[in-house]
Amino acid sequence: MRVSTRQIVVVGVLAALTVALGASGVGLIAVPTPAGAATTMHIPVIIGGILEGPLVGSFLGLLFGLFTLQLGPAVAVIPARLLIGVAAYYVYHATYFLVQRWAGRSAPVIAAAVAGIVGSVVNTVGVLAVAVAINLFTAEAAWSVALLQGVPEAILAAVVTASLILPLLAVAKRNQVRDKAKTIDR
Repeated sequence: MRVSTRQIVVVGVLAALTVALGASGVGLIAVPTPAGAATTMHIPVIIGGILEGPLVGSFLGLLFGLFTLQLGPAVAVIPARLLIGVAAYYVYHATYFLVQRWAGRSAPVIAAAVAGIVGSVVNTVGVLAVAVAINLFTAEAAWSVALLQGVPEAILAAVVTASLILPLLAVAKRNQVRDKAKTIDR
């Protein structure tokens, strides 16, 4: 599988954003739930998955997972983080395909919102399932975290992803046109 220069650049920018969110504390917000922290760090993973595919989404998810190891020794949450961008990619494209006929130019926004929700749910369910499986949380505590923290995280991911998708797609399209023009000039 070939990795394009564009994918490397997108990974670099979103990885830097992920690290900045984590290092600044904005990516892991302390909350009074058994989980201890709500996250916004999954949003760059979702966006990376949508824009550049499952490979980029998985890499960003791995970075997110490694960064969250500072919260505790639950290395088993990394597989859940790997799936965020993969799920976002496939859900975005499936939703776009399903709604493009009736939604028109709003299709990318709707698809991005749905992908944001699903990516966030994959993160929440995956991490909480592992936490219950390794007896870090009880099932009741996991449900509490899912409702008190997971739902707002999913809503935030939907809003941010839907808000950013059109400008990001416009930049991506402009760069593709420029790259094709350079190829023709050669």
